[in-house]
Amino acid sequence: MPLTHVSGGLPADSRQTVFDGQMPAAPGDLRVETHGIEPVPESNRYGGPGRLFTVWFAPNLTMTGVFTGTVGIALGLDFATALAAVVLGTVLGAVPTAYLGTWGSQTGAGQLPLARLAFGRAVTVPGILQWLSSVAWDALIGLFGGDALARLCGWPFWLGVLAMMLAQGALGVLGYEAIHRLQIVMTFVLAAAFALIAWRLLDGVPAVGTGTAHGADQAGAFVLTSTIALSLALSWAPYASDFSRYLPRTTSRPRMFWFTLLGLVVSFVAVQALGLLGASVLTDQTAAGVDKLLGGGALGAFGLLAVALAALCSNAMNDYSGSLALQTVGVRLPRPAAAALAAVLGFPLVLWMHAADTTARFQNVLLFVGYWIPGFVAIVIVDWIARARGGAAIDLVAETARPQSGWPPLLAFAVAFAAAVPFMDTSLYVGPVAAALHGADLSYYVAFLAALAIYAPLRLRHRPQD
Repeated sequence: MPLTHVSGGLPADSRQTVFDGQMPAAPGDLRVETHGIEPVPESNRYGGPGRLFTVWFAPNLTMTGVFTGTVGIALGLDFATALAAVVLGTVLGAVPTAYLGTWGSQTGAGQLPLARLAFGRAVTVPGILQWLSSVAWDALIGLFGGDALARLCGWPFWLGVLAMMLAQGALGVLGYEAIHRLQIVMTFVLAAAFALIAWRLLDGVPAVGTGTAHGADQAGAFVLTSTIALSLALSWAPYASDFSRYLPRTTSRPRMFWFTLLGLVVSFVAVQALGLLGASVLTDQTAAGVDKLLGGGALGAFGLLAVALAALCSNAMNDYSGSLALQTVGVRLPRPAAAALAAVLGFPLVLWMHAADTTARFQNVLLFVGYWIPGFVAIVIVDWIARARGGAAIDLVAETARPQSGWPPLLAFAVAFAAAVPFMDTSLYVGPVAAALHGADLSYYVAFLAALAIYAPLRLRHRPQD
């Protein structure tokens, strides 16, 4: 599908001062990226598909993933069954994320800016949700990173979180190339750190060989564990092409897909397997658990530093993509300022999560920030495939500028979420179907299929003038 320039449909002077700007031009170009949602011109494209492995590997080596892994054991599964659920859910969530990531090199555009093709002006709805999700992820990951930094430096918790937010905000401000370069280095540093943690777990903590859940309860726990794992990998889908938009148009799409898929699956399965293995010692205070597990001293300090650095890697990407989402909904804020804003807002949310039952609040936020994503993914993929089958070149300037009707995707989006509600399972709300299925949360699958069923025929009947 030939694609041309993407535009926000705003006056040229506004686009030049707010949504366009300075861009990196080569690997290692670390000047501040002021460029926003305007597409990256071919003259500024660089890099190869191999960097997609590191950019999707390092940010997932966080204690958020480890803590998520403990959920399967807490639900009563044995290690082998819980690990199978984690692998299944991770692969199912990573496949659409890897596919969406291949769009970046074709268009030079980020994921939310590209969603304007399907949603038209209604892109405001997923745009706001994506921006809020980026702030929520800042809190989920910053909770452990800030705690680790505070313990490492002997600071109060709030000061550790504040330092974490300032550092990740600075990276988000620097932008695309700074994030990619950091992830390359952190891939090796964090892999070594988590290998050390794994070695200590294997040395002193036995895996849970027998679960407490049986029969229908075990099946429900398996599905819920799988869905939570899926939610982690799928949570990157609205970010996917943000980190491939500088790749040349000629970059191999199959290689982009496989490097992204491997980065996501290997990292997420590894950290969640650690959580499953160490569930008995990795409590709510995960940073303390890591320090204790490594025996304190220099090894403990190294482990805490790794936890903090992992949070920094992941949250810098949250702030970066959050800045693009905020611009997509029409907020005329320079990209660096928008990235800093996400970090600022994440700070009080971390303190709220830390103030009470961390386990319950963690699981609730983790699930709720992702319930909207399956419907979004189904809609943008259907629209993309429909345009590709048309074969004609698409003028993305005109496509995103004209007052395109957004009611078909918005209807499918709303129906998908509504259809998922009875299947949800959180500590705040358990849908009737989930309860009947012994806690099995099928909401993500239902939302995706519902959006597909509603939007596909509407897209054909009320399609834009391609």
